[in-house]
Amino acid sequence: MTAVRPVTVGRAGAAPVIFGGGRLAVIAGPCVIEDAGECVRTAETLRRAAEKAGVPLVFKASYAKDNRTSAASFTGPGLERGLEVLARVRRETGLAVTTDIHAREEAAAAAAVVDLLQIPAFLCRQSSLIAAAGATGLPVNIKKGQFIAPSDLRFAAEKAAGAGAAGVLLTERGATFGYGDLVVDMRSFAILRESGWPAVYDATHSLQRPGGESTGGERRFALPLALAAVAAGADAVFFEAHPDPAKALSDRATQIPLAEVESFLAALVRVHAAAREVRP
Repeated sequence: MTAVRPVTVGRAGAAPVIFGGGRLAVIAGPCVIEDAGECVRTAETLRRAAEKAGVPLVFKASYAKDNRTSAASFTGPGLERGLEVLARVRRETGLAVTTDIHAREEAAAAAAVVDLLQIPAFLCRQSSLIAAAGATGLPVNIKKGQFIAPSDLRFAAEKAAGAGAAGVLLTERGATFGYGDLVVDMRSFAILRESGWPAVYDATHSLQRPGGESTGGERRFALPLALAAVAAGADAVFFEAHPDPAKALSDRATQIPLAEVESFLAALVRVHAAAREVRP
């Protein structure tokens, strides 16, 4: 297994999380901020579950979802209000936080609040966006587009690192397989790590079934695929979680119920420990 440069996420005021240091790490939270109070409560529940499982956690929630199928879809509270909520989460829970940005003009404002900037999969080739994220000096998490090979994501990593990013994470979230389906190539984690940066598995977006007025998906595969990814060498697992996915305003078919997160994390930790014993 290729050695990678560890990436630390978390500035003063937030618990640091190390990716690629040999310990499994987690990025988790709701797809999009729906309500400030609920967002804080969700973060606190995830914090307790992660502490019980013994895994460091970065909290994720989006202030805006720019990639929506329908104009009627919920897109979030927007940049200003959303960042206020994320700042509150960080302040009240002590967790490092991350969010995705969709335009280079958002990078500086988001970087003033969060600890890690995320580049959405559909924008992983947007050079100016990646450079703006890197120029903030924060670590950058780049999601692999469903349309590119894992070996090609290293070029995006070079853009972020070259612009000044404190580190880069590369996230596998499936590849387009015909219309309305995604598949996950377990070779991706070894290939992504050949870039020298940690590899992350997105356990919920990779279950989506794009198409129609809203994106569907198959949540039941989240655990088996996440376990397989950890066994295959993923340094971290990303997943979205919600108190009641059936009532979620976005990605309701794939978000993991908060009540199941504790057992989900426990299973990942067991497989990660076993894989470390046998991995060359």
